[in-house]
Amino acid sequence: MIAVLGAGAFGTALALALARDGRPVTLIARDAEALARTRRSPRLPAIALPDAVTIAAEAPPAEAVLLAVPAQSLGAVLAGPLPDAPLVACCKGIDLATLTGPAGVIEAARPGTPAAVLTGPSFADDIARGLPTALTLACTEEAERLQRLLSTDTLRLYTTEDVMGAQIGGALKNVTAIACGAAIGAGLGESARAALMTRGHAETVRLAVALGARPETLAGLSGLGDLALTCTSERSRNFRAGLALGRGEAPEDVTTEGVATARAAVELARSGGMELPVAEAVRDITEGRTGVLDAARRLLARPLTTE
Repeated sequence: MIAVLGAGAFGTALALALARDGRPVTLIARDAEALARTRRSPRLPAIALPDAVTIAAEAPPAEAVLLAVPAQSLGAVLAGPLPDAPLVACCKGIDLATLTGPAGVIEAARPGTPAAVLTGPSFADDIARGLPTALTLACTEEAERLQRLLSTDTLRLYTTEDVMGAQIGGALKNVTAIACGAAIGAGLGESARAALMTRGHAETVRLAVALGARPETLAGLSGLGDLALTCTSERSRNFRAGLALGRGEAPEDVTTEGVATARAAVELARSGGMELPVAEAVRDITEGRTGVLDAARRLLARPLTTE
């Protein structure tokens, strides 16, 4: 049995993919009674949950628990009852309270429990529809067993022991996506987007390596792959949030992980004596400290340097 805690779009999509491949799955939802009645998640209303997906309010004994909850909610979820099984974080962000990634939050809350991070370029509705998707499973324990357990005919998982690199890549790509959306929304053009993607990626690599990650991890699915998807599609919530800010509109009322991550990343970098200009610009824009055009001028006015 695989337990998926969180019946939002991504959790529901993972449950669908695993059940379609014949795995017994329990989807844990706050509104379990309503979801069991309709068999449709409000986040993925076009796809009905098959009978192979059990819906419950609490997690049963399981071989693994997928934690498909927002990064800033992960600590609270871990404080509740969970099966004695490996915990796989399916969220992307840096926790504001601890300035650690999802694996660090799990390890602090559940010492001794195998912790993993599932990350990479993916949209929930692609996974739900059975479209080919490749992700990174980052962990230092039980990697091969979890890889076999969670891979399907259409969901291909690659393993890495570089947990830090995988989670920093997944977290900061959301920050860069907000910046790219803001540039497009403000009419700054595709060249500006390309520059922000490149410099945002450079910041991600710099921070990740300073925290002990391997630079090649950031060239993989959890780094460059996720960055390319999130910064170039309006299906990305973070890109859409930036797009709205660039247009002078209010962003949608949905979870946008990059907002909190921008602030956390800047604090984390400063504690190590580093600067993250793109992340700082996103923090200031999303917190109302400056406008998109002023932030762009500030980035362009930085001292000239080498790449």
